[in-house]
Amino acid sequence: MQIFLTVLMIVLNIFSVYLGVMALFTFKRRKPYPQVPPSMRFAVVIPARNEEGVVGNLIARLWEQTYPRKMFDVYVVTNNCTDRTAAVARAAGAKVIDCAGAVTCKGDVLHQAIEALMPLRYDAFAFFDADNLPDAEFLSRMNDALCAGERVCKGRLKAGNATQSWVAGGYGLYHALMEWTYSRPHSAAGFSSNLVGTGFVAHREVFEALGGWNTRSMCEDTEFAAQCSRIGYRVAWVPEALSYDEQVASFRVSLRQRRRWCRGMVQAARLMTLSMFSRSCPRRGMARDFGMLFVISHTAPLATILALISLPFQSPLMLAMGGAGLVLSYAGLALVGLALCALGGYPIGRMGATVAMFPIFMASWVPLQVMALFVPVRRWSAIEHSGQPDAEKDDSDHEGGQLSRQNAV
Repeated sequence: MQIFLTVLMIVLNIFSVYLGVMALFTFKRRKPYPQVPPSMRFAVVIPARNEEGVVGNLIARLWEQTYPRKMFDVYVVTNNCTDRTAAVARAAGAKVIDCAGAVTCKGDVLHQAIEALMPLRYDAFAFFDADNLPDAEFLSRMNDALCAGERVCKGRLKAGNATQSWVAGGYGLYHALMEWTYSRPHSAAGFSSNLVGTGFVAHREVFEALGGWNTRSMCEDTEFAAQCSRIGYRVAWVPEALSYDEQVASFRVSLRQRRRWCRGMVQAARLMTLSMFSRSCPRRGMARDFGMLFVISHTAPLATILALISLPFQSPLMLAMGGAGLVLSYAGLALVGLALCALGGYPIGRMGATVAMFPIFMASWVPLQVMALFVPVRRWSAIEHSGQPDAEKDDSDHEGGQLSRQNAV
């Protein structure tokens, strides 16, 4: 029995090894997109449900873009709001689209937004959550990428409140980890980067090909990226386009949020996996590379379950070695967290608790991923936002260039 379980765990973990090999492409040197004159007309889309406390900050930051004001409009898409989100948005200079009918997830909101905006002949659409603060160069750098031929572009995301708590900092280090082990290397290899559901841009050509925004899972960002990869559009990584995101500071709320994310990934995987490996995909390698994310969303937690099942069959020596391995893994992850502080541009001197607790933050994903396979999330619950009080004022990107100065809110 022990041999059988061991062999099965090895088979399941082979898929994760693929990501490890692909991560080596992170060392491939990339060239920034050539800077070109503004030519794309953008619609900036902000889904918002009861976000009166933060949406005004985002709109104000958007008006500070170096991109010509006449070449973009800002739309706040309100969804069953019971506060003054719409009034605050209008007062800040944005236009408001009010969702009609039943809304069960963010994908429903984006469906209605794109349906309303496509007839207005915008060249591209930029998407932000209401608690974001984009760098002043965001639209300019996205214009460069679109003019270079890219059609879906993801910018670099940082935690704007990383020093608020070890949990908020943990999100920041997690974003840096995903940047260096997934987005950078996969984009360097010609495949799709990770698409977190904010701070990204899509050309209208993509929505014409897809027939609008038509996702069905709670993980609308990954499902949309998969749909793009399936029909031949990759998600390009544009680290010069930076935005700050407010992260959850409470561990309890974090567990609730990340459980929803994990369940949404499983939903998207069950909707999309088979089609990602179809011979009809115009860029099969890219589609299959992205499809591996969906495969691993099942194989990784299943390998964890098998590891737990195998414990009674282990000898005392093996159990002792396993315990020692956990201690070493904890220390190793803490060192990784320290490195990610530097790579992500976070102040190491103020991130001590985050670095020490980073192994706990990462380990807490494991039960959430296992639960996601078997326990549905039956009710969507909102995450309250209060702003980014300690967003870093200065940030140099890891390519060596200086990004625009960020002001605290």
